[in-house]
Amino acid sequence: MLSTFMVTPHFINNAGPWGLLLIAVVVLVLFGRGKIASLMGEVGKGITAFKKGVKDGTEELENKSDDESVQNARDVTPHTERDKT
Repeated sequence: MLSTFMVTPHFINNAGPWGLLLIAVVVLVLFGRGKIASLMGEVGKGITAFKKGVKDGTEELENKSDDESVQNARDVTPHTERDKT
């Protein structure tokens, strides 16, 4: 069985505010401010699209009438079992 100690790298357990700041500076130097800004913009667009999809799906389920779903339902009970009920 794997423990958390075996899976988590040691430096993450000891990363304080200065360590996280150092990581942020290294990432900024490697990728540049423009690249990181465009990446965050894409993440924001993705979150917005996800929320819109969830809202549209919820509205679709609320607006769908129960009568329509009952009319479209099919009886899939085998013929031999229909007589027993």
